[in-house]
Amino acid sequence: MCECLDIARSTYYYEAKSSPSDDESLTEEIQEIFRANRRTYGTRRIKKELSKKGKVVSRRKISRIMKKLGLQSCYTVAHYRVHQPKSNESDLGNTLNREFKTANLHGAIVSDLTYVRVGKKWNYLCVLLDLYNREIIGYSCGEHKTAELVLQAFHTVKAPLSSIQLFHTDRGSEFDNQLISKLLDTFDIVRSLSAKGCPYDNAVAEATFKSIKTEFVYQETFETIAELQIKWFDYVHWYNHIRLHSTLDYMAPVEYRRQLAEANCE
Repeated sequence: MCECLDIARSTYYYEAKSSPSDDESLTEEIQEIFRANRRTYGTRRIKKELSKKGKVVSRRKISRIMKKLGLQSCYTVAHYRVHQPKSNESDLGNTLNREFKTANLHGAIVSDLTYVRVGKKWNYLCVLLDLYNREIIGYSCGEHKTAELVLQAFHTVKAPLSSIQLFHTDRGSEFDNQLISKLLDTFDIVRSLSAKGCPYDNAVAEATFKSIKTEFVYQETFETIAELQIKWFDYVHWYNHIRLHSTLDYMAPVEYRRQLAEANCE
């Protein structure tokens, strides 16, 4: 082909070499992005952040630089799980039916709880996640895995609770309580429960807590509940406003929500 086009083979195989200063600048930017995002970003998200700055860099090159710097996403570290809770034996069915994409804001909210070590005791985190844009609209933390902890999460929701159409959870006993039932009845919120022993029915909540444990729980230490509350608030803010979500075309939940709102206004 080179002979037909009358060009030298060396021209075909030529690759532009980046200057040392360019490589140093890129290395610094990758380090900054990695550390600014809680050591959670891999090559995909770092590449997306660089592209926002007008820099086109291959994942292979990013990977090579990260390896050289010893930067490893916390997702590569394995962790253990604690005991399983008792099941809710309610006859209520799975109204959500694994429809994890909703067209309306607050159309479907999913929830779950997970553990965190504070001092020498187990404490717990609760989130209310909007399937519309994967935003954490409610959250709480406390010493006991009870319905009161779920109610505390509802108290942090900024939107009117009457705007929530459906509330889906697994069959954990903390969701089987008169307090929760009264709240849902008061605001006319439809209740939905996963099938017994089927985590796939609440897959988005499960996946979100995997991220929370990897990015937050396993990366921090907490001596007091007050310290946990402060760091938990900070993480939720980062998760909603800064963290890039692959399911949202690599946008943060709040950014995604605002973009859709602007598009609907037009």
